[in-house]
Amino acid sequence: MKKLVPVLALAVASTVSAQSESRLEEIIVVSSRVPMPLREIGTSVSTISAGEIQFRGYSSLYDVLRTQAGVAVTNTGGMGAPSTVRIRGEEAYRTRAYIDGIDISDPSGVQISPNFAQLMSAGVNRVEILRGPQGMMYGADAGGVINITTNPVREGFTGALEAEGGRYDTRRMAGNIAGGNGRFDFSASAADYSTEGFNARIDDPSRDRDGYDNTTLHGRLGWTVTPDLRFELVARDVDGEGEYDNCFDATTFASLDDCSNDYEQRSWRVSAAYQQTSLGHELAYTRTETEKQFYSAGVPSFGGEGELERTSYIGSWAASEDISLVYGLDLRRDSFDDGYNSHDRDQDGVYFEYQGNHLQNLYLTAGARYDDNEDFGAHTTYRISGAWLLPVGPGEMKVKAAYGTGFRAPSLYEIAYNANTYPPASEVDLEEEKTAGYDLGLAWALDNGVYLEATYFDQEIENEIFFDLQFFSGYLQGEGTADSRGVELVAIAPLPLGFSFNGNYTYNDTRDFAGDQRARRPEQLFNLGLKWAAPAERLMLGLNLRGAYDAISTTGDALDDYEVIDLSADWHVISGLHLFGRVENLSDENYAEVSGFNTAGTAAYLGARYSF
Repeated sequence: MKKLVPVLALAVASTVSAQSESRLEEIIVVSSRVPMPLREIGTSVSTISAGEIQFRGYSSLYDVLRTQAGVAVTNTGGMGAPSTVRIRGEEAYRTRAYIDGIDISDPSGVQISPNFAQLMSAGVNRVEILRGPQGMMYGADAGGVINITTNPVREGFTGALEAEGGRYDTRRMAGNIAGGNGRFDFSASAADYSTEGFNARIDDPSRDRDGYDNTTLHGRLGWTVTPDLRFELVARDVDGEGEYDNCFDATTFASLDDCSNDYEQRSWRVSAAYQQTSLGHELAYTRTETEKQFYSAGVPSFGGEGELERTSYIGSWAASEDISLVYGLDLRRDSFDDGYNSHDRDQDGVYFEYQGNHLQNLYLTAGARYDDNEDFGAHTTYRISGAWLLPVGPGEMKVKAAYGTGFRAPSLYEIAYNANTYPPASEVDLEEEKTAGYDLGLAWALDNGVYLEATYFDQEIENEIFFDLQFFSGYLQGEGTADSRGVELVAIAPLPLGFSFNGNYTYNDTRDFAGDQRARRPEQLFNLGLKWAAPAERLMLGLNLRGAYDAISTTGDALDDYEVIDLSADWHVISGLHLFGRVENLSDENYAEVSGFNTAGTAAYLGARYSF
């Protein structure tokens, strides 16, 4: 019965009424790398606004992401611990993530992927999520693309300061400033987070607490030379320090619980954009450097360094009111050095997409991408999508469909590991993974502000690479097709008396190449959110219930089904001053997202924010 609750709630939401602008008018960038209204987009996208991020109050961005349809998160012991964000059941290394245009992938890791454990929510203004293998214009794989933007620049001078504290001796301080005069503008944000944490491992007899510290700095500087020409510089620095259990002495190899790690990622991007009436150009160079080091009893045990360089060009041409072309170039270089192995690799790509408005209510896109990988040769991927708008009742219904393909070359680490190991992995000549998938869906935007969406998806991976958990020899490759298919339901609705509802439900059946369920992927996920706002939003209260069911561990054992309740509150005391708070896991649910690792119990946090 409890698994029917999300579906019933979504159905009830469609009966409410209020006045609001249609959600189909929202401008989206992530789908085609250029601004487009949601009504014209056939791919599956979701957005998280600055107001929602701020009101929910979560310190980590992965907790913000898990509130969205199709997104699941597994965490191994609290803030800073390894955390995996899976979109539609795919691993994080099949997903690209960008912050103000910076690719924050970490080439120093086992796979080249965003390190979501080190990604804080402070300073984030908006998040857009492109779900599934539709990221042709980014060279993305089956997971999709997450596009993050920070606080926008504006004329004048504005800023904010905030401080928060709570359970587990948690403290967070953050601030941001922004300003401009029409020609020069800037924005900068800083956040410092620390927690003593809780004991991460269930089998740790010492029951020691595993803490985490993070300092993140982010800034943008812009120069509008003419109304058509703009230069921009973005810089970012992330420092994280964490504690964990179950490492090994560097000399005796004895098991230890005195384990720690340091993480630093420095990145910057410089760009020039030229925009005329029908033509647009942007040329950018990005560099990201990542270093991490692990320690056993204070002695370095292992670590790695990685660099990512990207030179990119994005062009657009509005041939007419109904036809546009988007095209571009990506030159990418990855390098990796762990002290034993040092490798680098180039991958160059070009892409092109046609966007057309036909019959005034049918929007079609068709595009292709050509990539030349230094180690694995040339690959062509493509995407087609469509959105058909129909007047239905007091609103519009969008029928949407998309089909896309992608590929992922084996990471530098996977190749290096297999070159220095034993059978069976040493006998495997790794090949690139290939992906393909499609979406079919309906979205109904009512004139009263209600938005309902239902999407069916199906995606496949050929030659899936996985680690040998039987002999621990290295990386093997499946001889069949891994599959992920399911349904996503979304409902957003204003309610009477200042209430609003936001909910989603995901059914996701994931199978490996042998037909078995893939580990750590819940078959069912849901979020049910209810929010109340007083007039002029002087006081806001929110309750969010999320749940996950029917996941298994890497050994095939069932993981906990769970429901977690989070409570948020914001009080606008006087002009510029807000007091806010939240209670996470209000019912003190005891569960594990990864077998053998604890999750946080009930935790309350209080804070204040002053904006000027």
